[in-house]
Amino acid sequence: MTGSKKPQRRKTASVASDRALARLIRFALASGPLQPTADGALRGLDGTRREVMPVVVAEALRRGLVQEVEGRLKAAPTARAFLHRHAAELEDEAFQAQHRDLSTREVRIGGRRETVRVNLAESPLGPLTRLKDRDGAAYFSDDALAAGERLAREFERAGLQPRITSTWEPRLSQAPRRRAAPEPTISDSAAAARKRLGDALDIIGPDLAGVALDVCCFGKGLELVERERQWPARSAKLMLRTALCALSRHYAPPQPGPRTRHWGADGYRPEL
Repeated sequence: MTGSKKPQRRKTASVASDRALARLIRFALASGPLQPTADGALRGLDGTRREVMPVVVAEALRRGLVQEVEGRLKAAPTARAFLHRHAAELEDEAFQAQHRDLSTREVRIGGRRETVRVNLAESPLGPLTRLKDRDGAAYFSDDALAAGERLAREFERAGLQPRITSTWEPRLSQAPRRRAAPEPTISDSAAAARKRLGDALDIIGPDLAGVALDVCCFGKGLELVERERQWPARSAKLMLRTALCALSRHYAPPQPGPRTRHWGADGYRPEL
């Protein structure tokens, strides 16, 4: 999550500047030293003419990507390395953009609501944000989705994810026969996470805890949950919404309303 859009804007401006610098360097490498013209353009030895903004030329000179030799601009020795880095960054950005689904969401931080940017592709709850009800409103509220993501984090901290990699721990058959095998131990943070996870599941109840675990923690889709549990079509999202709403009230209990009080003098009795 990112709480501000300013770093993203600065990064976008930097990429645009690097692209302009890359075009200038490729022009200098292809057409030889560049001669500034009277109208502010650059002309190569082969007669090719291009208009380049003065700020781009100044930035290239400042960063040592081009050199001014006898009134002409030529690519510096570091120019080719810059082009290689720029091409790698563009490829990396294209790969990340292919696997990102950015969206904005309001969350409660420190008692106040803030707008943050999230990558929906990183969370199993991402597809749930696109579900709408009959009125066109979001089927799952932001508080419910935030509660589901918190449940998934507690599940991960508790170390309950199934192990899919190899283990180097000695097998029970390889342990000494006269000494009992050591009992598995967990850290204090994992134990605390298991306690919080158990409390949350108790609040949801046994009828709804299973679907919350399947979707939020094991990353199962709603259709898969319906097939495994032999539920009717489009029933899993209703069960999940009920579970997440109860979970959100557990994580962020609603504030009690003002209580009405009656004041009276000693011996006061209301009139019938």
